[in-house]
Amino acid sequence: MLAHAPLKWADPEDSDIPGEQSATSDDSEPPWPPYTLLEESDVWRELRMLARPHSTPLGPEEKFKADSINFQPALSSKTQDRYVVTQLEVNGRLWAFTGVFDGHLGDVTVEHVSHHLPIIVREFLIEEEAANPGVTPAADIISACFTKAITAFDDAIAHDVLDLFGGSVDKLDDYTDSQIREIINDQHKGGANWQKARLCMYGTTALVALVDPENQNLWVANLGDCEAFLASPSSKTQSGWTVEALTATHNGDNPAEIERVRKTHPGEPECVVDNRVLGAIAPTRCFGDIPFKQPPAFTRRILYNLFPGFHNTSPWEEFLVRNQTPPYITAEPQIIHRRLDLPRFLILASDGFSALCDGVRQQRVIESWARSMVSKNPPETVTDSAPGSRADNMALRLLRLALGGDDRFGVSRLLTLDLPNDSWIDDTSIVIRTI
Repeated sequence: MLAHAPLKWADPEDSDIPGEQSATSDDSEPPWPPYTLLEESDVWRELRMLARPHSTPLGPEEKFKADSINFQPALSSKTQDRYVVTQLEVNGRLWAFTGVFDGHLGDVTVEHVSHHLPIIVREFLIEEEAANPGVTPAADIISACFTKAITAFDDAIAHDVLDLFGGSVDKLDDYTDSQIREIINDQHKGGANWQKARLCMYGTTALVALVDPENQNLWVANLGDCEAFLASPSSKTQSGWTVEALTATHNGDNPAEIERVRKTHPGEPECVVDNRVLGAIAPTRCFGDIPFKQPPAFTRRILYNLFPGFHNTSPWEEFLVRNQTPPYITAEPQIIHRRLDLPRFLILASDGFSALCDGVRQQRVIESWARSMVSKNPPETVTDSAPGSRADNMALRLLRLALGGDDRFGVSRLLTLDLPNDSWIDDTSIVIRTI
C-alpha cells in the first residue's frame, strides 16, 4: 500500500479549514471537511470524470503512445493547467512534441502558449533544416534551436504590444493615456490589440519535450517548476527501476535560482523578497509576466489603461516600485538532452503532482507505478483496466498512486471534499509517453 501523504492545500493560508469530522482511516488526523467514502468502482469513475484521460499514438506505425490527464477535483475551480501532445511534420518527418503548462494569475497566456509554441518550434526546425539541407543536426544544434524558439516566442509577447507605440517603452511618452486607451481597447474592431495586451498581464510555466523522428534523442526544455522524469529498467528483468529527475525547479525554493536573480541585479536587495521575485511571484523563469520583464512604465501606461481595467492597482505598485533594472524573470529555458538507448517512460508533470506526493514520495510513487506497468501481476492494483491494454491510461494510473493508491479513504477524501467554493489541491497535469 502507498499511504497517502498529508493533504497540501492549494492556498497555504487556508490550511486550517474548519469542518465537521468525517470518516477517516486514521483517527489521529486533524478534523476534515465533509467528504464521501467511495466504492472502488466509483473511485475510478470519479477519477475519469475529473481528470479526463486521453491517449495519443505517436511515431511511425503508431509504435509509441502518450497518455495525459488534467486534474482538478473542485468543480467550481477552472484549471489553469494545459498539456499538449502532438507531432510536428518537418520535411515529411515527424518530431514528437509533448508538454505541460501551469498558468498563473489567469488562463489567457497559458492558453496562447500551449496552442502556439508547437507551431513556433516547428518553424524553427524547418529553418534549421533549410539552412543545412541533408545534414542531420547535432544534439547541441537542436538544443540551441529549441532555446531560440522559446525565447523568440516570449519576446514577441511584449514587443507585439510595444510595436503599437513605436517599438519601445521610451516611445510611450509620445502618447497620452487617452491615445493609449484608444489603441489597445479595440474590442469594437475585433480586439486584436486588446488580446495582445492581455497576454502581457499573465504568465505560465512550461515543460516541453521533443523527440526526433528516429526516436533516438530526447530534448526537454523547462521554464518554471513543472518536473520531468525518466523511468528506466535497472536490470534486464525490469524488476528494478531507476527514476532520473531531469529538471530543476525555477522558483524561490531553489537557492541557485535566487542567487542567479540576485547576481543579475547587484545593489538591489529587494529583487527577491521572501523567496519571491520583487516580493510578488514565485517562478523565476516563465512565459509572459511582462510587468517583471519591462520597465514599470509598460504596466502603468499600457496595462493600467486596458479595459475593463484594474479596480485596485496597489498590489501592482507594491512590486513595481522595486522594478529598477528589468528583466527579473527570464524565458531562457533549461535544456536537457538524453540519448534514448533503452525502452523508457518519460513523465512530464505540473507542480500539482509534486504537491500530491509531498515531494519526498515522488521517487517511490514513480518506481511503484513503473513496476506495475510492466508486471503481469502487479503487487499494487492501481487501475481497473488490464496493464498495457488500450483501455489503460498510464497518466491516470500514476495520478491514482499519487492520490494514495489503494488507500480508498485518502483518495475519496481528495476527490469529494465538500468545499464548493475553493480548490483544495493544486491543478495537476501529467503527460507520460513511451520512448
